[in-house]
Amino acid sequence: MKKIQNTAASALAATLLAGSGAVLAADAADAEKSPWKASAELGYVMTSGNSETSTTNAKFDATHEKEQWRHNVHAEAFGASTTDQVTDVETTSAERYQLSGKSDYKFSEFNYAFGLLNYDKDRFSGYEYQSTIAAGYGRRVIHQDDMTLDLEIGPGLRIVKLDNAPDSDSEGILRLAGKFLWKVSDTSTFTEDLYVDAGSDLTVSKSVTALTAKVNTSLAMKLSLTVKSNSVVPAGKEKTDTETAVTLVYSF
Repeated sequence: MKKIQNTAASALAATLLAGSGAVLAADAADAEKSPWKASAELGYVMTSGNSETSTTNAKFDATHEKEQWRHNVHAEAFGASTTDQVTDVETTSAERYQLSGKSDYKFSEFNYAFGLLNYDKDRFSGYEYQSTIAAGYGRRVIHQDDMTLDLEIGPGLRIVKLDNAPDSDSEGILRLAGKFLWKVSDTSTFTEDLYVDAGSDLTVSKSVTALTAKVNTSLAMKLSLTVKSNSVVPAGKEKTDTETAVTLVYSF
């Protein structure tokens, strides 16, 4: 009887293990097929002494890609402030927000149509906000296992409002963009994202150069340089802003 019980217990355990293995394999397969990819990025620097300085940089990206459609949502915030220890007065020196959404429709392996919305608010740029709507054609001109390059072109509309201006202004633009990715090694990736929104009154360009190194499967360190330029700015404002950041990136 005891032998039968042991045999039955062994058979039951084997069945449970097999069932658990099948469930885990199915879950893994579902995870691999998931159309969602997302990442959260955070950087923070604080100094102390005669003055206390703090800088924060946060970004979030989510992409849904299935069959012919690819959708992306991007959000970021950047801020810097200084507190004088003698007067205990805090001064904000930088404050910027961005929110954008983009959809691509792939009508062949390397060709697609795109549409995008973008909203920028930079407290110290002289503009209360800059908003862009654009659509056009994109093509993957380099497609290798370790390297890709996408180029885009299309017409659009830009709406801007200067600080203290009663109304906003709008103009037609031509959008040119490029997205380059190079897998330098199994753990490091170099990227370059560049766009130019060219208009008769104002041309805006932005370049984001980054090197990302994986710490593990979900965590990475990222070093980036962002350069944004406005061809026309209000009096007393600089045309070009740069931002160098070291951040942690969590992918899920």
